[in-house]
Amino acid sequence: VTTKPIIFDGDTGGLTEHFVYTVKSMERMGVSAVIIEDKTGLKKNSLFGNEVKQTQDSIENFTAKIAAGKRAQKTKEFMIIARIESLILEQGMADALARADAYVKAGADGIMIHSRRKEPDEIFAFVEQFRQKDPQTPIVVVPTSFNAVTEEEFKERGVNVVIYANQLTRTGFPAMQHAAETILKNHRAKECDEQCMSIKEIINLIPEEE
Repeated sequence: VTTKPIIFDGDTGGLTEHFVYTVKSMERMGVSAVIIEDKTGLKKNSLFGNEVKQTQDSIENFTAKIAAGKRAQKTKEFMIIARIESLILEQGMADALARADAYVKAGADGIMIHSRRKEPDEIFAFVEQFRQKDPQTPIVVVPTSFNAVTEEEFKERGVNVVIYANQLTRTGFPAMQHAAETILKNHRAKECDEQCMSIKEIINLIPEEE
């Protein structure tokens, strides 16, 4: 559907023996990269932090998973990006940096660092300290909480990729809710017209093949 790079959110990557098959499958489908986080168990949104029970994987287990995924790769271009949850789970900067170093040594092609603080201070501190030791490995950030920082500022500090994780979902749902309420209130769709993009406009968003 696109020639743009596709990054897949792989959650924890699952069991190591399953992750190797996931990597092979994604490569065949044309996915460009997978991001896996160093937590265990069922998916819990990171922004809950320690409000819900979340367990961080050991460095030993997670590096083994990264290494197994890299061995399973068939192409040089595919990337495995390691997401570090140390700051989310309040394990400290030293733990986050130690994990970043270990994950890169295990073969990770990039590091994603996350925080649920509204101020970007700890993200900036991580990037600065990581870059002192590793000027090359791509760094990914997801500024859901610390959303006042511009892409230019991230770039100046050494960040390579900025992912806007849920803004389209969070703006789409209120629009759909408003449309549904309008229809239910008026028992018809006419009053909803001014909220709607035309079908012709939607179709024209899809480029014609040359």
